[in-house]
Amino acid sequence: MTMRNAGLILTLLAAGIAAGQPAGGDPPSRVARLNYLQGQVSFRPGSVDEWTAATVNYPIYNGDHLWADQDGQAELHIGSTAIRMGTQTALAVLNLDDRMVQLSLTAGALNVHVRQLGDGESFEVDTPNSAVTLLRPGDYRFQVDENAGLTTVSVHGGDAEINGGGRAFAVHSREVASLTGQDDSFSNVFSAERGFDGFDRWCQDRDRREEQSVSARYVGREMTGYEDLDANGAWSEVPEYGWVWRPRTVAVGWQPYRYGHWAWVEPWGWTWVDDAAWGFAPFHYGRWANYRGGWVWVPGTMVARPVYAPALVAFVGGNGFSAAIAFGGGGGVAWFPLGPREVYRPAYHVSEVYVRQVNVTHVSVTNINVTNVTYVNRTYVTAVPHDAFVGARSVHSSVVVVSPDVAARAQVVTVAPVAPERISVMGRATVVGRVAAPPTRVVERTVVVRNAPPPPPVSFAAKREALVANPGRPVDPQVNESLRRNDRFQRPVMVRNATPGSAPMPQGGQGPQQPMRTGPPAMREPVQQQQTQQSQPPMRNDRPGFRQQQQQQQQGQPVQQGQPPLRPVQPQQNAPQQQNTQQGERFGRRDPQQQNQPQPQNQQQPVPQTQPAVRPVQPQQNTPQQQNTQQGERFGRRDPQQQNQPQQNPPARVDQPRQPQPQVQQQERPRNEQRQEVRQKQEQRKSERKDDKKDEKKQ
Repeated sequence: MTMRNAGLILTLLAAGIAAGQPAGGDPPSRVARLNYLQGQVSFRPGSVDEWTAATVNYPIYNGDHLWADQDGQAELHIGSTAIRMGTQTALAVLNLDDRMVQLSLTAGALNVHVRQLGDGESFEVDTPNSAVTLLRPGDYRFQVDENAGLTTVSVHGGDAEINGGGRAFAVHSREVASLTGQDDSFSNVFSAERGFDGFDRWCQDRDRREEQSVSARYVGREMTGYEDLDANGAWSEVPEYGWVWRPRTVAVGWQPYRYGHWAWVEPWGWTWVDDAAWGFAPFHYGRWANYRGGWVWVPGTMVARPVYAPALVAFVGGNGFSAAIAFGGGGGVAWFPLGPREVYRPAYHVSEVYVRQVNVTHVSVTNINVTNVTYVNRTYVTAVPHDAFVGARSVHSSVVVVSPDVAARAQVVTVAPVAPERISVMGRATVVGRVAAPPTRVVERTVVVRNAPPPPPVSFAAKREALVANPGRPVDPQVNESLRRNDRFQRPVMVRNATPGSAPMPQGGQGPQQPMRTGPPAMREPVQQQQTQQSQPPMRNDRPGFRQQQQQQQQGQPVQQGQPPLRPVQPQQNAPQQQNTQQGERFGRRDPQQQNQPQPQNQQQPVPQTQPAVRPVQPQQNTPQQQNTQQGERFGRRDPQQQNQPQQNPPARVDQPRQPQPQVQQQERPRNEQRQEVRQKQEQRKSERKDDKKDEKKQ
């Protein structure tokens, strides 16, 4: 490192410390977890231009790429949302934070199962032909054929909006949209939902497994990794901690944070990657406790969305610690798992609000700043040499024994003072054999976006000196932006705006050309909005205002400026009576008076489009007796005097509010008099029957 570069880095670090809270804010509360692999699946971190074999439980974040080869399949989870990749599929994460999930799909098949989509949250899948926004929970299938230049969007359940070619339109449940071309050559064709293939059935089986999860009773479904707890452990309630989860099968002498390895994942820094199939939620949420001779995981208080942490451990060190342990040359790193109600202090740059949120499931607000802590797991220290820690090697294979007295004297620190290497970012040791990588044309293919993604991550080569200057801590956001401007290794983000004629998207190292406006709780706005009506996307049709707008458009009323357009609907010019007849036939019925009559010709004047078309209703001039008879028939009875009379046709159904009936001038008889008259007739008939029976007996 030259003196000039060292001086620049120290100056930038001092500026970041003096600024207090980082300009970029706290890291997001969630990540994507790679939880299932089949066949050859490859991974490329956002800050390194190199492919390696993918690793289960590795956190996926902005700029990361995944490739499923010819025999490969993969599954990711972001909370309760499942993302599944088919064979020969190229996927990248453009943006992932607390409100936005934005993915890039340049080839292959992708299935997205959205269980929950809250207000202010947005889920966008960008393809070479269009940007697709998922409007509500459901199941969505995407297929990108790079050879044919075709993108197919199938909505098995839910609703989506598609932005492409300067237009925006909706795709509803059980519809398929086939998209080709771009800008002026863009075209779309709608069709009915097709049959499911093997990939769809595999996705359905995975969804069915999650629907039956027992663990969802004890932790929220937005806790990433909950879906793998049922098959690998059991829940029980203990007096000290409440509901706890105990792993079913572990090695002899097993303890948390010992069977796995460490990786460097920005913006959190040192991150634990566990070897177990279930090893995500218990190592990034909650705490561990040794209860009655065995380890149990204590998730703590259930919250809607717990905050992700890279590793809930406390590092140990201090003067003379490395000398007391046989690490060999280069020293080593040691840690132990945090116990229930113990505060986690992040090594990355966060605010005090974030510290409270990441500890809220186990620690009350009043106990956040407590420093005099008796750690219950202090004697369960795991230590490895420096090279094993930095080189993403297996901890269990490299562990160094720490005696209880040395562990008790060790000083608890919040950071492991070790700078990462390139292999730390790759997340695993050197892979033996061929690593499957996608074709270059697939990786560099441009996708259409509705929301401008953030700039790509700064390359590891550009920030390595800053990481060495402050070992164990990620680069401050302000320093990171300064390094971005001089990053000659950074790859550009291959995206283009969905609206033709707008400003070009930012290239790598330049940052966004126009700042993104976050605004009220809604999805981020595009880089440049057009004021024309066509450029506005259709609003979510599960929110207030959508159906009203749809009715206005169907009735020919102009949609107010600023409201998104829907798929165009041509107004009908049929006569009112014909419209009602067609509506009845649509649901399998016709007006009783029209059963044996031909359809009338359009002789009446059409109703203005601003009013709903209905059949005109003439006021009924029924007599009081007819009205009472009809009222009786309405409730399943008829007047005894009318039993043998033919039943008259009921009045035709109307499609508008009932007109007020004119008052009949003739005076009605009270109902009591009618009922009394009926009773008298019935009693008279009974007495006549009795007399007839007496006469028969006399004879």
